[in-house]
Amino acid sequence: MSDYETMDKEEIYSKVLRAGRRTYFFDVRATKAGDYYLTITESKKFTNDDGSFHYKKHKIYLYKEDFNEFREILAEMTDYIINEKGTEVISERHQRDFKREDDFVAQEAKTPEDTKSTESFTDISFDDI
Repeated sequence: MSDYETMDKEEIYSKVLRAGRRTYFFDVRATKAGDYYLTITESKKFTNDDGSFHYKKHKIYLYKEDFNEFREILAEMTDYIINEKGTEVISERHQRDFKREDDFVAQEAKTPEDTKSTESFTDISFDDI
């Protein structure tokens, strides 16, 4: 195995961010010329019906010539999100009583016949039991 192949397989510098089912790997690697670049890998765990699991991975290669613009856009986007929505996490996963806006629209779109059929099903008198 050549020196490059050995160097390419080894991370020069690494950090890991564990975030629930997702794990982010930040790895500094070397090019053939010996320059450095960054790989960012998102690994997400999925559980199969039988209890086994598998991972899906997505990788970004980021080279030095793109660092400044990438950093600027990332900062702009993250600042925008924080300014618009704050730092509190709002999601179905984090709040059991969370209702999406389209849930309300779907609820309003039901016809009286739709609600009648479900009302008659749940209209049970426990005195009969």
